[in-house]
Amino acid sequence: MSTPSAAITLAHGSLRAVIRPDLGGSLESLIYCGLAGNVSVLRAPPAVIHTVRDMGCFPMVPFSNRVAKAQLQWQGTDHPLIKMGTTEEHAMHGVVWQRPWEVLEASDDFAMLSHEHKADAAWPFAFDVSQVFKLDGSTLNLTLSITNQAPSPAPVGLGWHPYFAKRPSAHIAFEATSRWEMGADKLPTVLQATPSMASSCANLDVDHCFEGWTGAATLSDALLRIRIESNLTRLVVYTKPSIDCIAIEPVSHANNAINLAGANAAELERLGVRVLASGETFSAQMSINVENA
Repeated sequence: MSTPSAAITLAHGSLRAVIRPDLGGSLESLIYCGLAGNVSVLRAPPAVIHTVRDMGCFPMVPFSNRVAKAQLQWQGTDHPLIKMGTTEEHAMHGVVWQRPWEVLEASDDFAMLSHEHKADAAWPFAFDVSQVFKLDGSTLNLTLSITNQAPSPAPVGLGWHPYFAKRPSAHIAFEATSRWEMGADKLPTVLQATPSMASSCANLDVDHCFEGWTGAATLSDALLRIRIESNLTRLVVYTKPSIDCIAIEPVSHANNAINLAGANAAELERLGVRVLASGETFSAQMSINVENA
């Protein structure tokens, strides 16, 4: 096992990926070399990178999106978590995206990273997580696996937070059955049936978790056709007209799911929360396929 390195570059076929173990096990960039030359698949990082918030994609473990008021309620106990910054009242996106990862293995087209979390103020249950990156021609394949290292059952969730470049002609399409409406506090309120999305991104204003996602979404523009696939069944989509990117996030559970479910085991399962026994593992996959438009 090696110490975190500043960057790992993978290259194979038409794709080049830059991974940052030191910044949350994130993807700094993903570049496609096609008919239009080198084109950014994810949003381009700034000239000077300060934090993981500048990355193109980061993993979300052991929960995605928000835990309300940074207060985790689990098995009759309230666990205060850490709020996301000074302007956000909730805990966000888990803990591993803000921690350095170790490099277990790396080659020209493959990398495996890991992170060991000890119970702390950010998350009260110990776990190990690994992340695999594999380039195969025009596809980047990713796998996340979490193992509960706490002595008792613990709730977990997995997901990725990729920010895709949103060029002027960008169009998103995917199928789902419903979406969570959001309150002013950015927490889910009610689940409503919704038609599948097929929309231009230019004026799209959305920040929702979609249920019943079929596991595939496409983002197309004048240069590229990108297909995102996952074995997860929920998709968070975020963009607004004033930004040049769109987040298309495969996730395992609804936003704030643990607190929404309370002590109801059936509701936990319905909302997508996995309760892992000590030593049990849960894995998820995502792929990003890129081709010329």
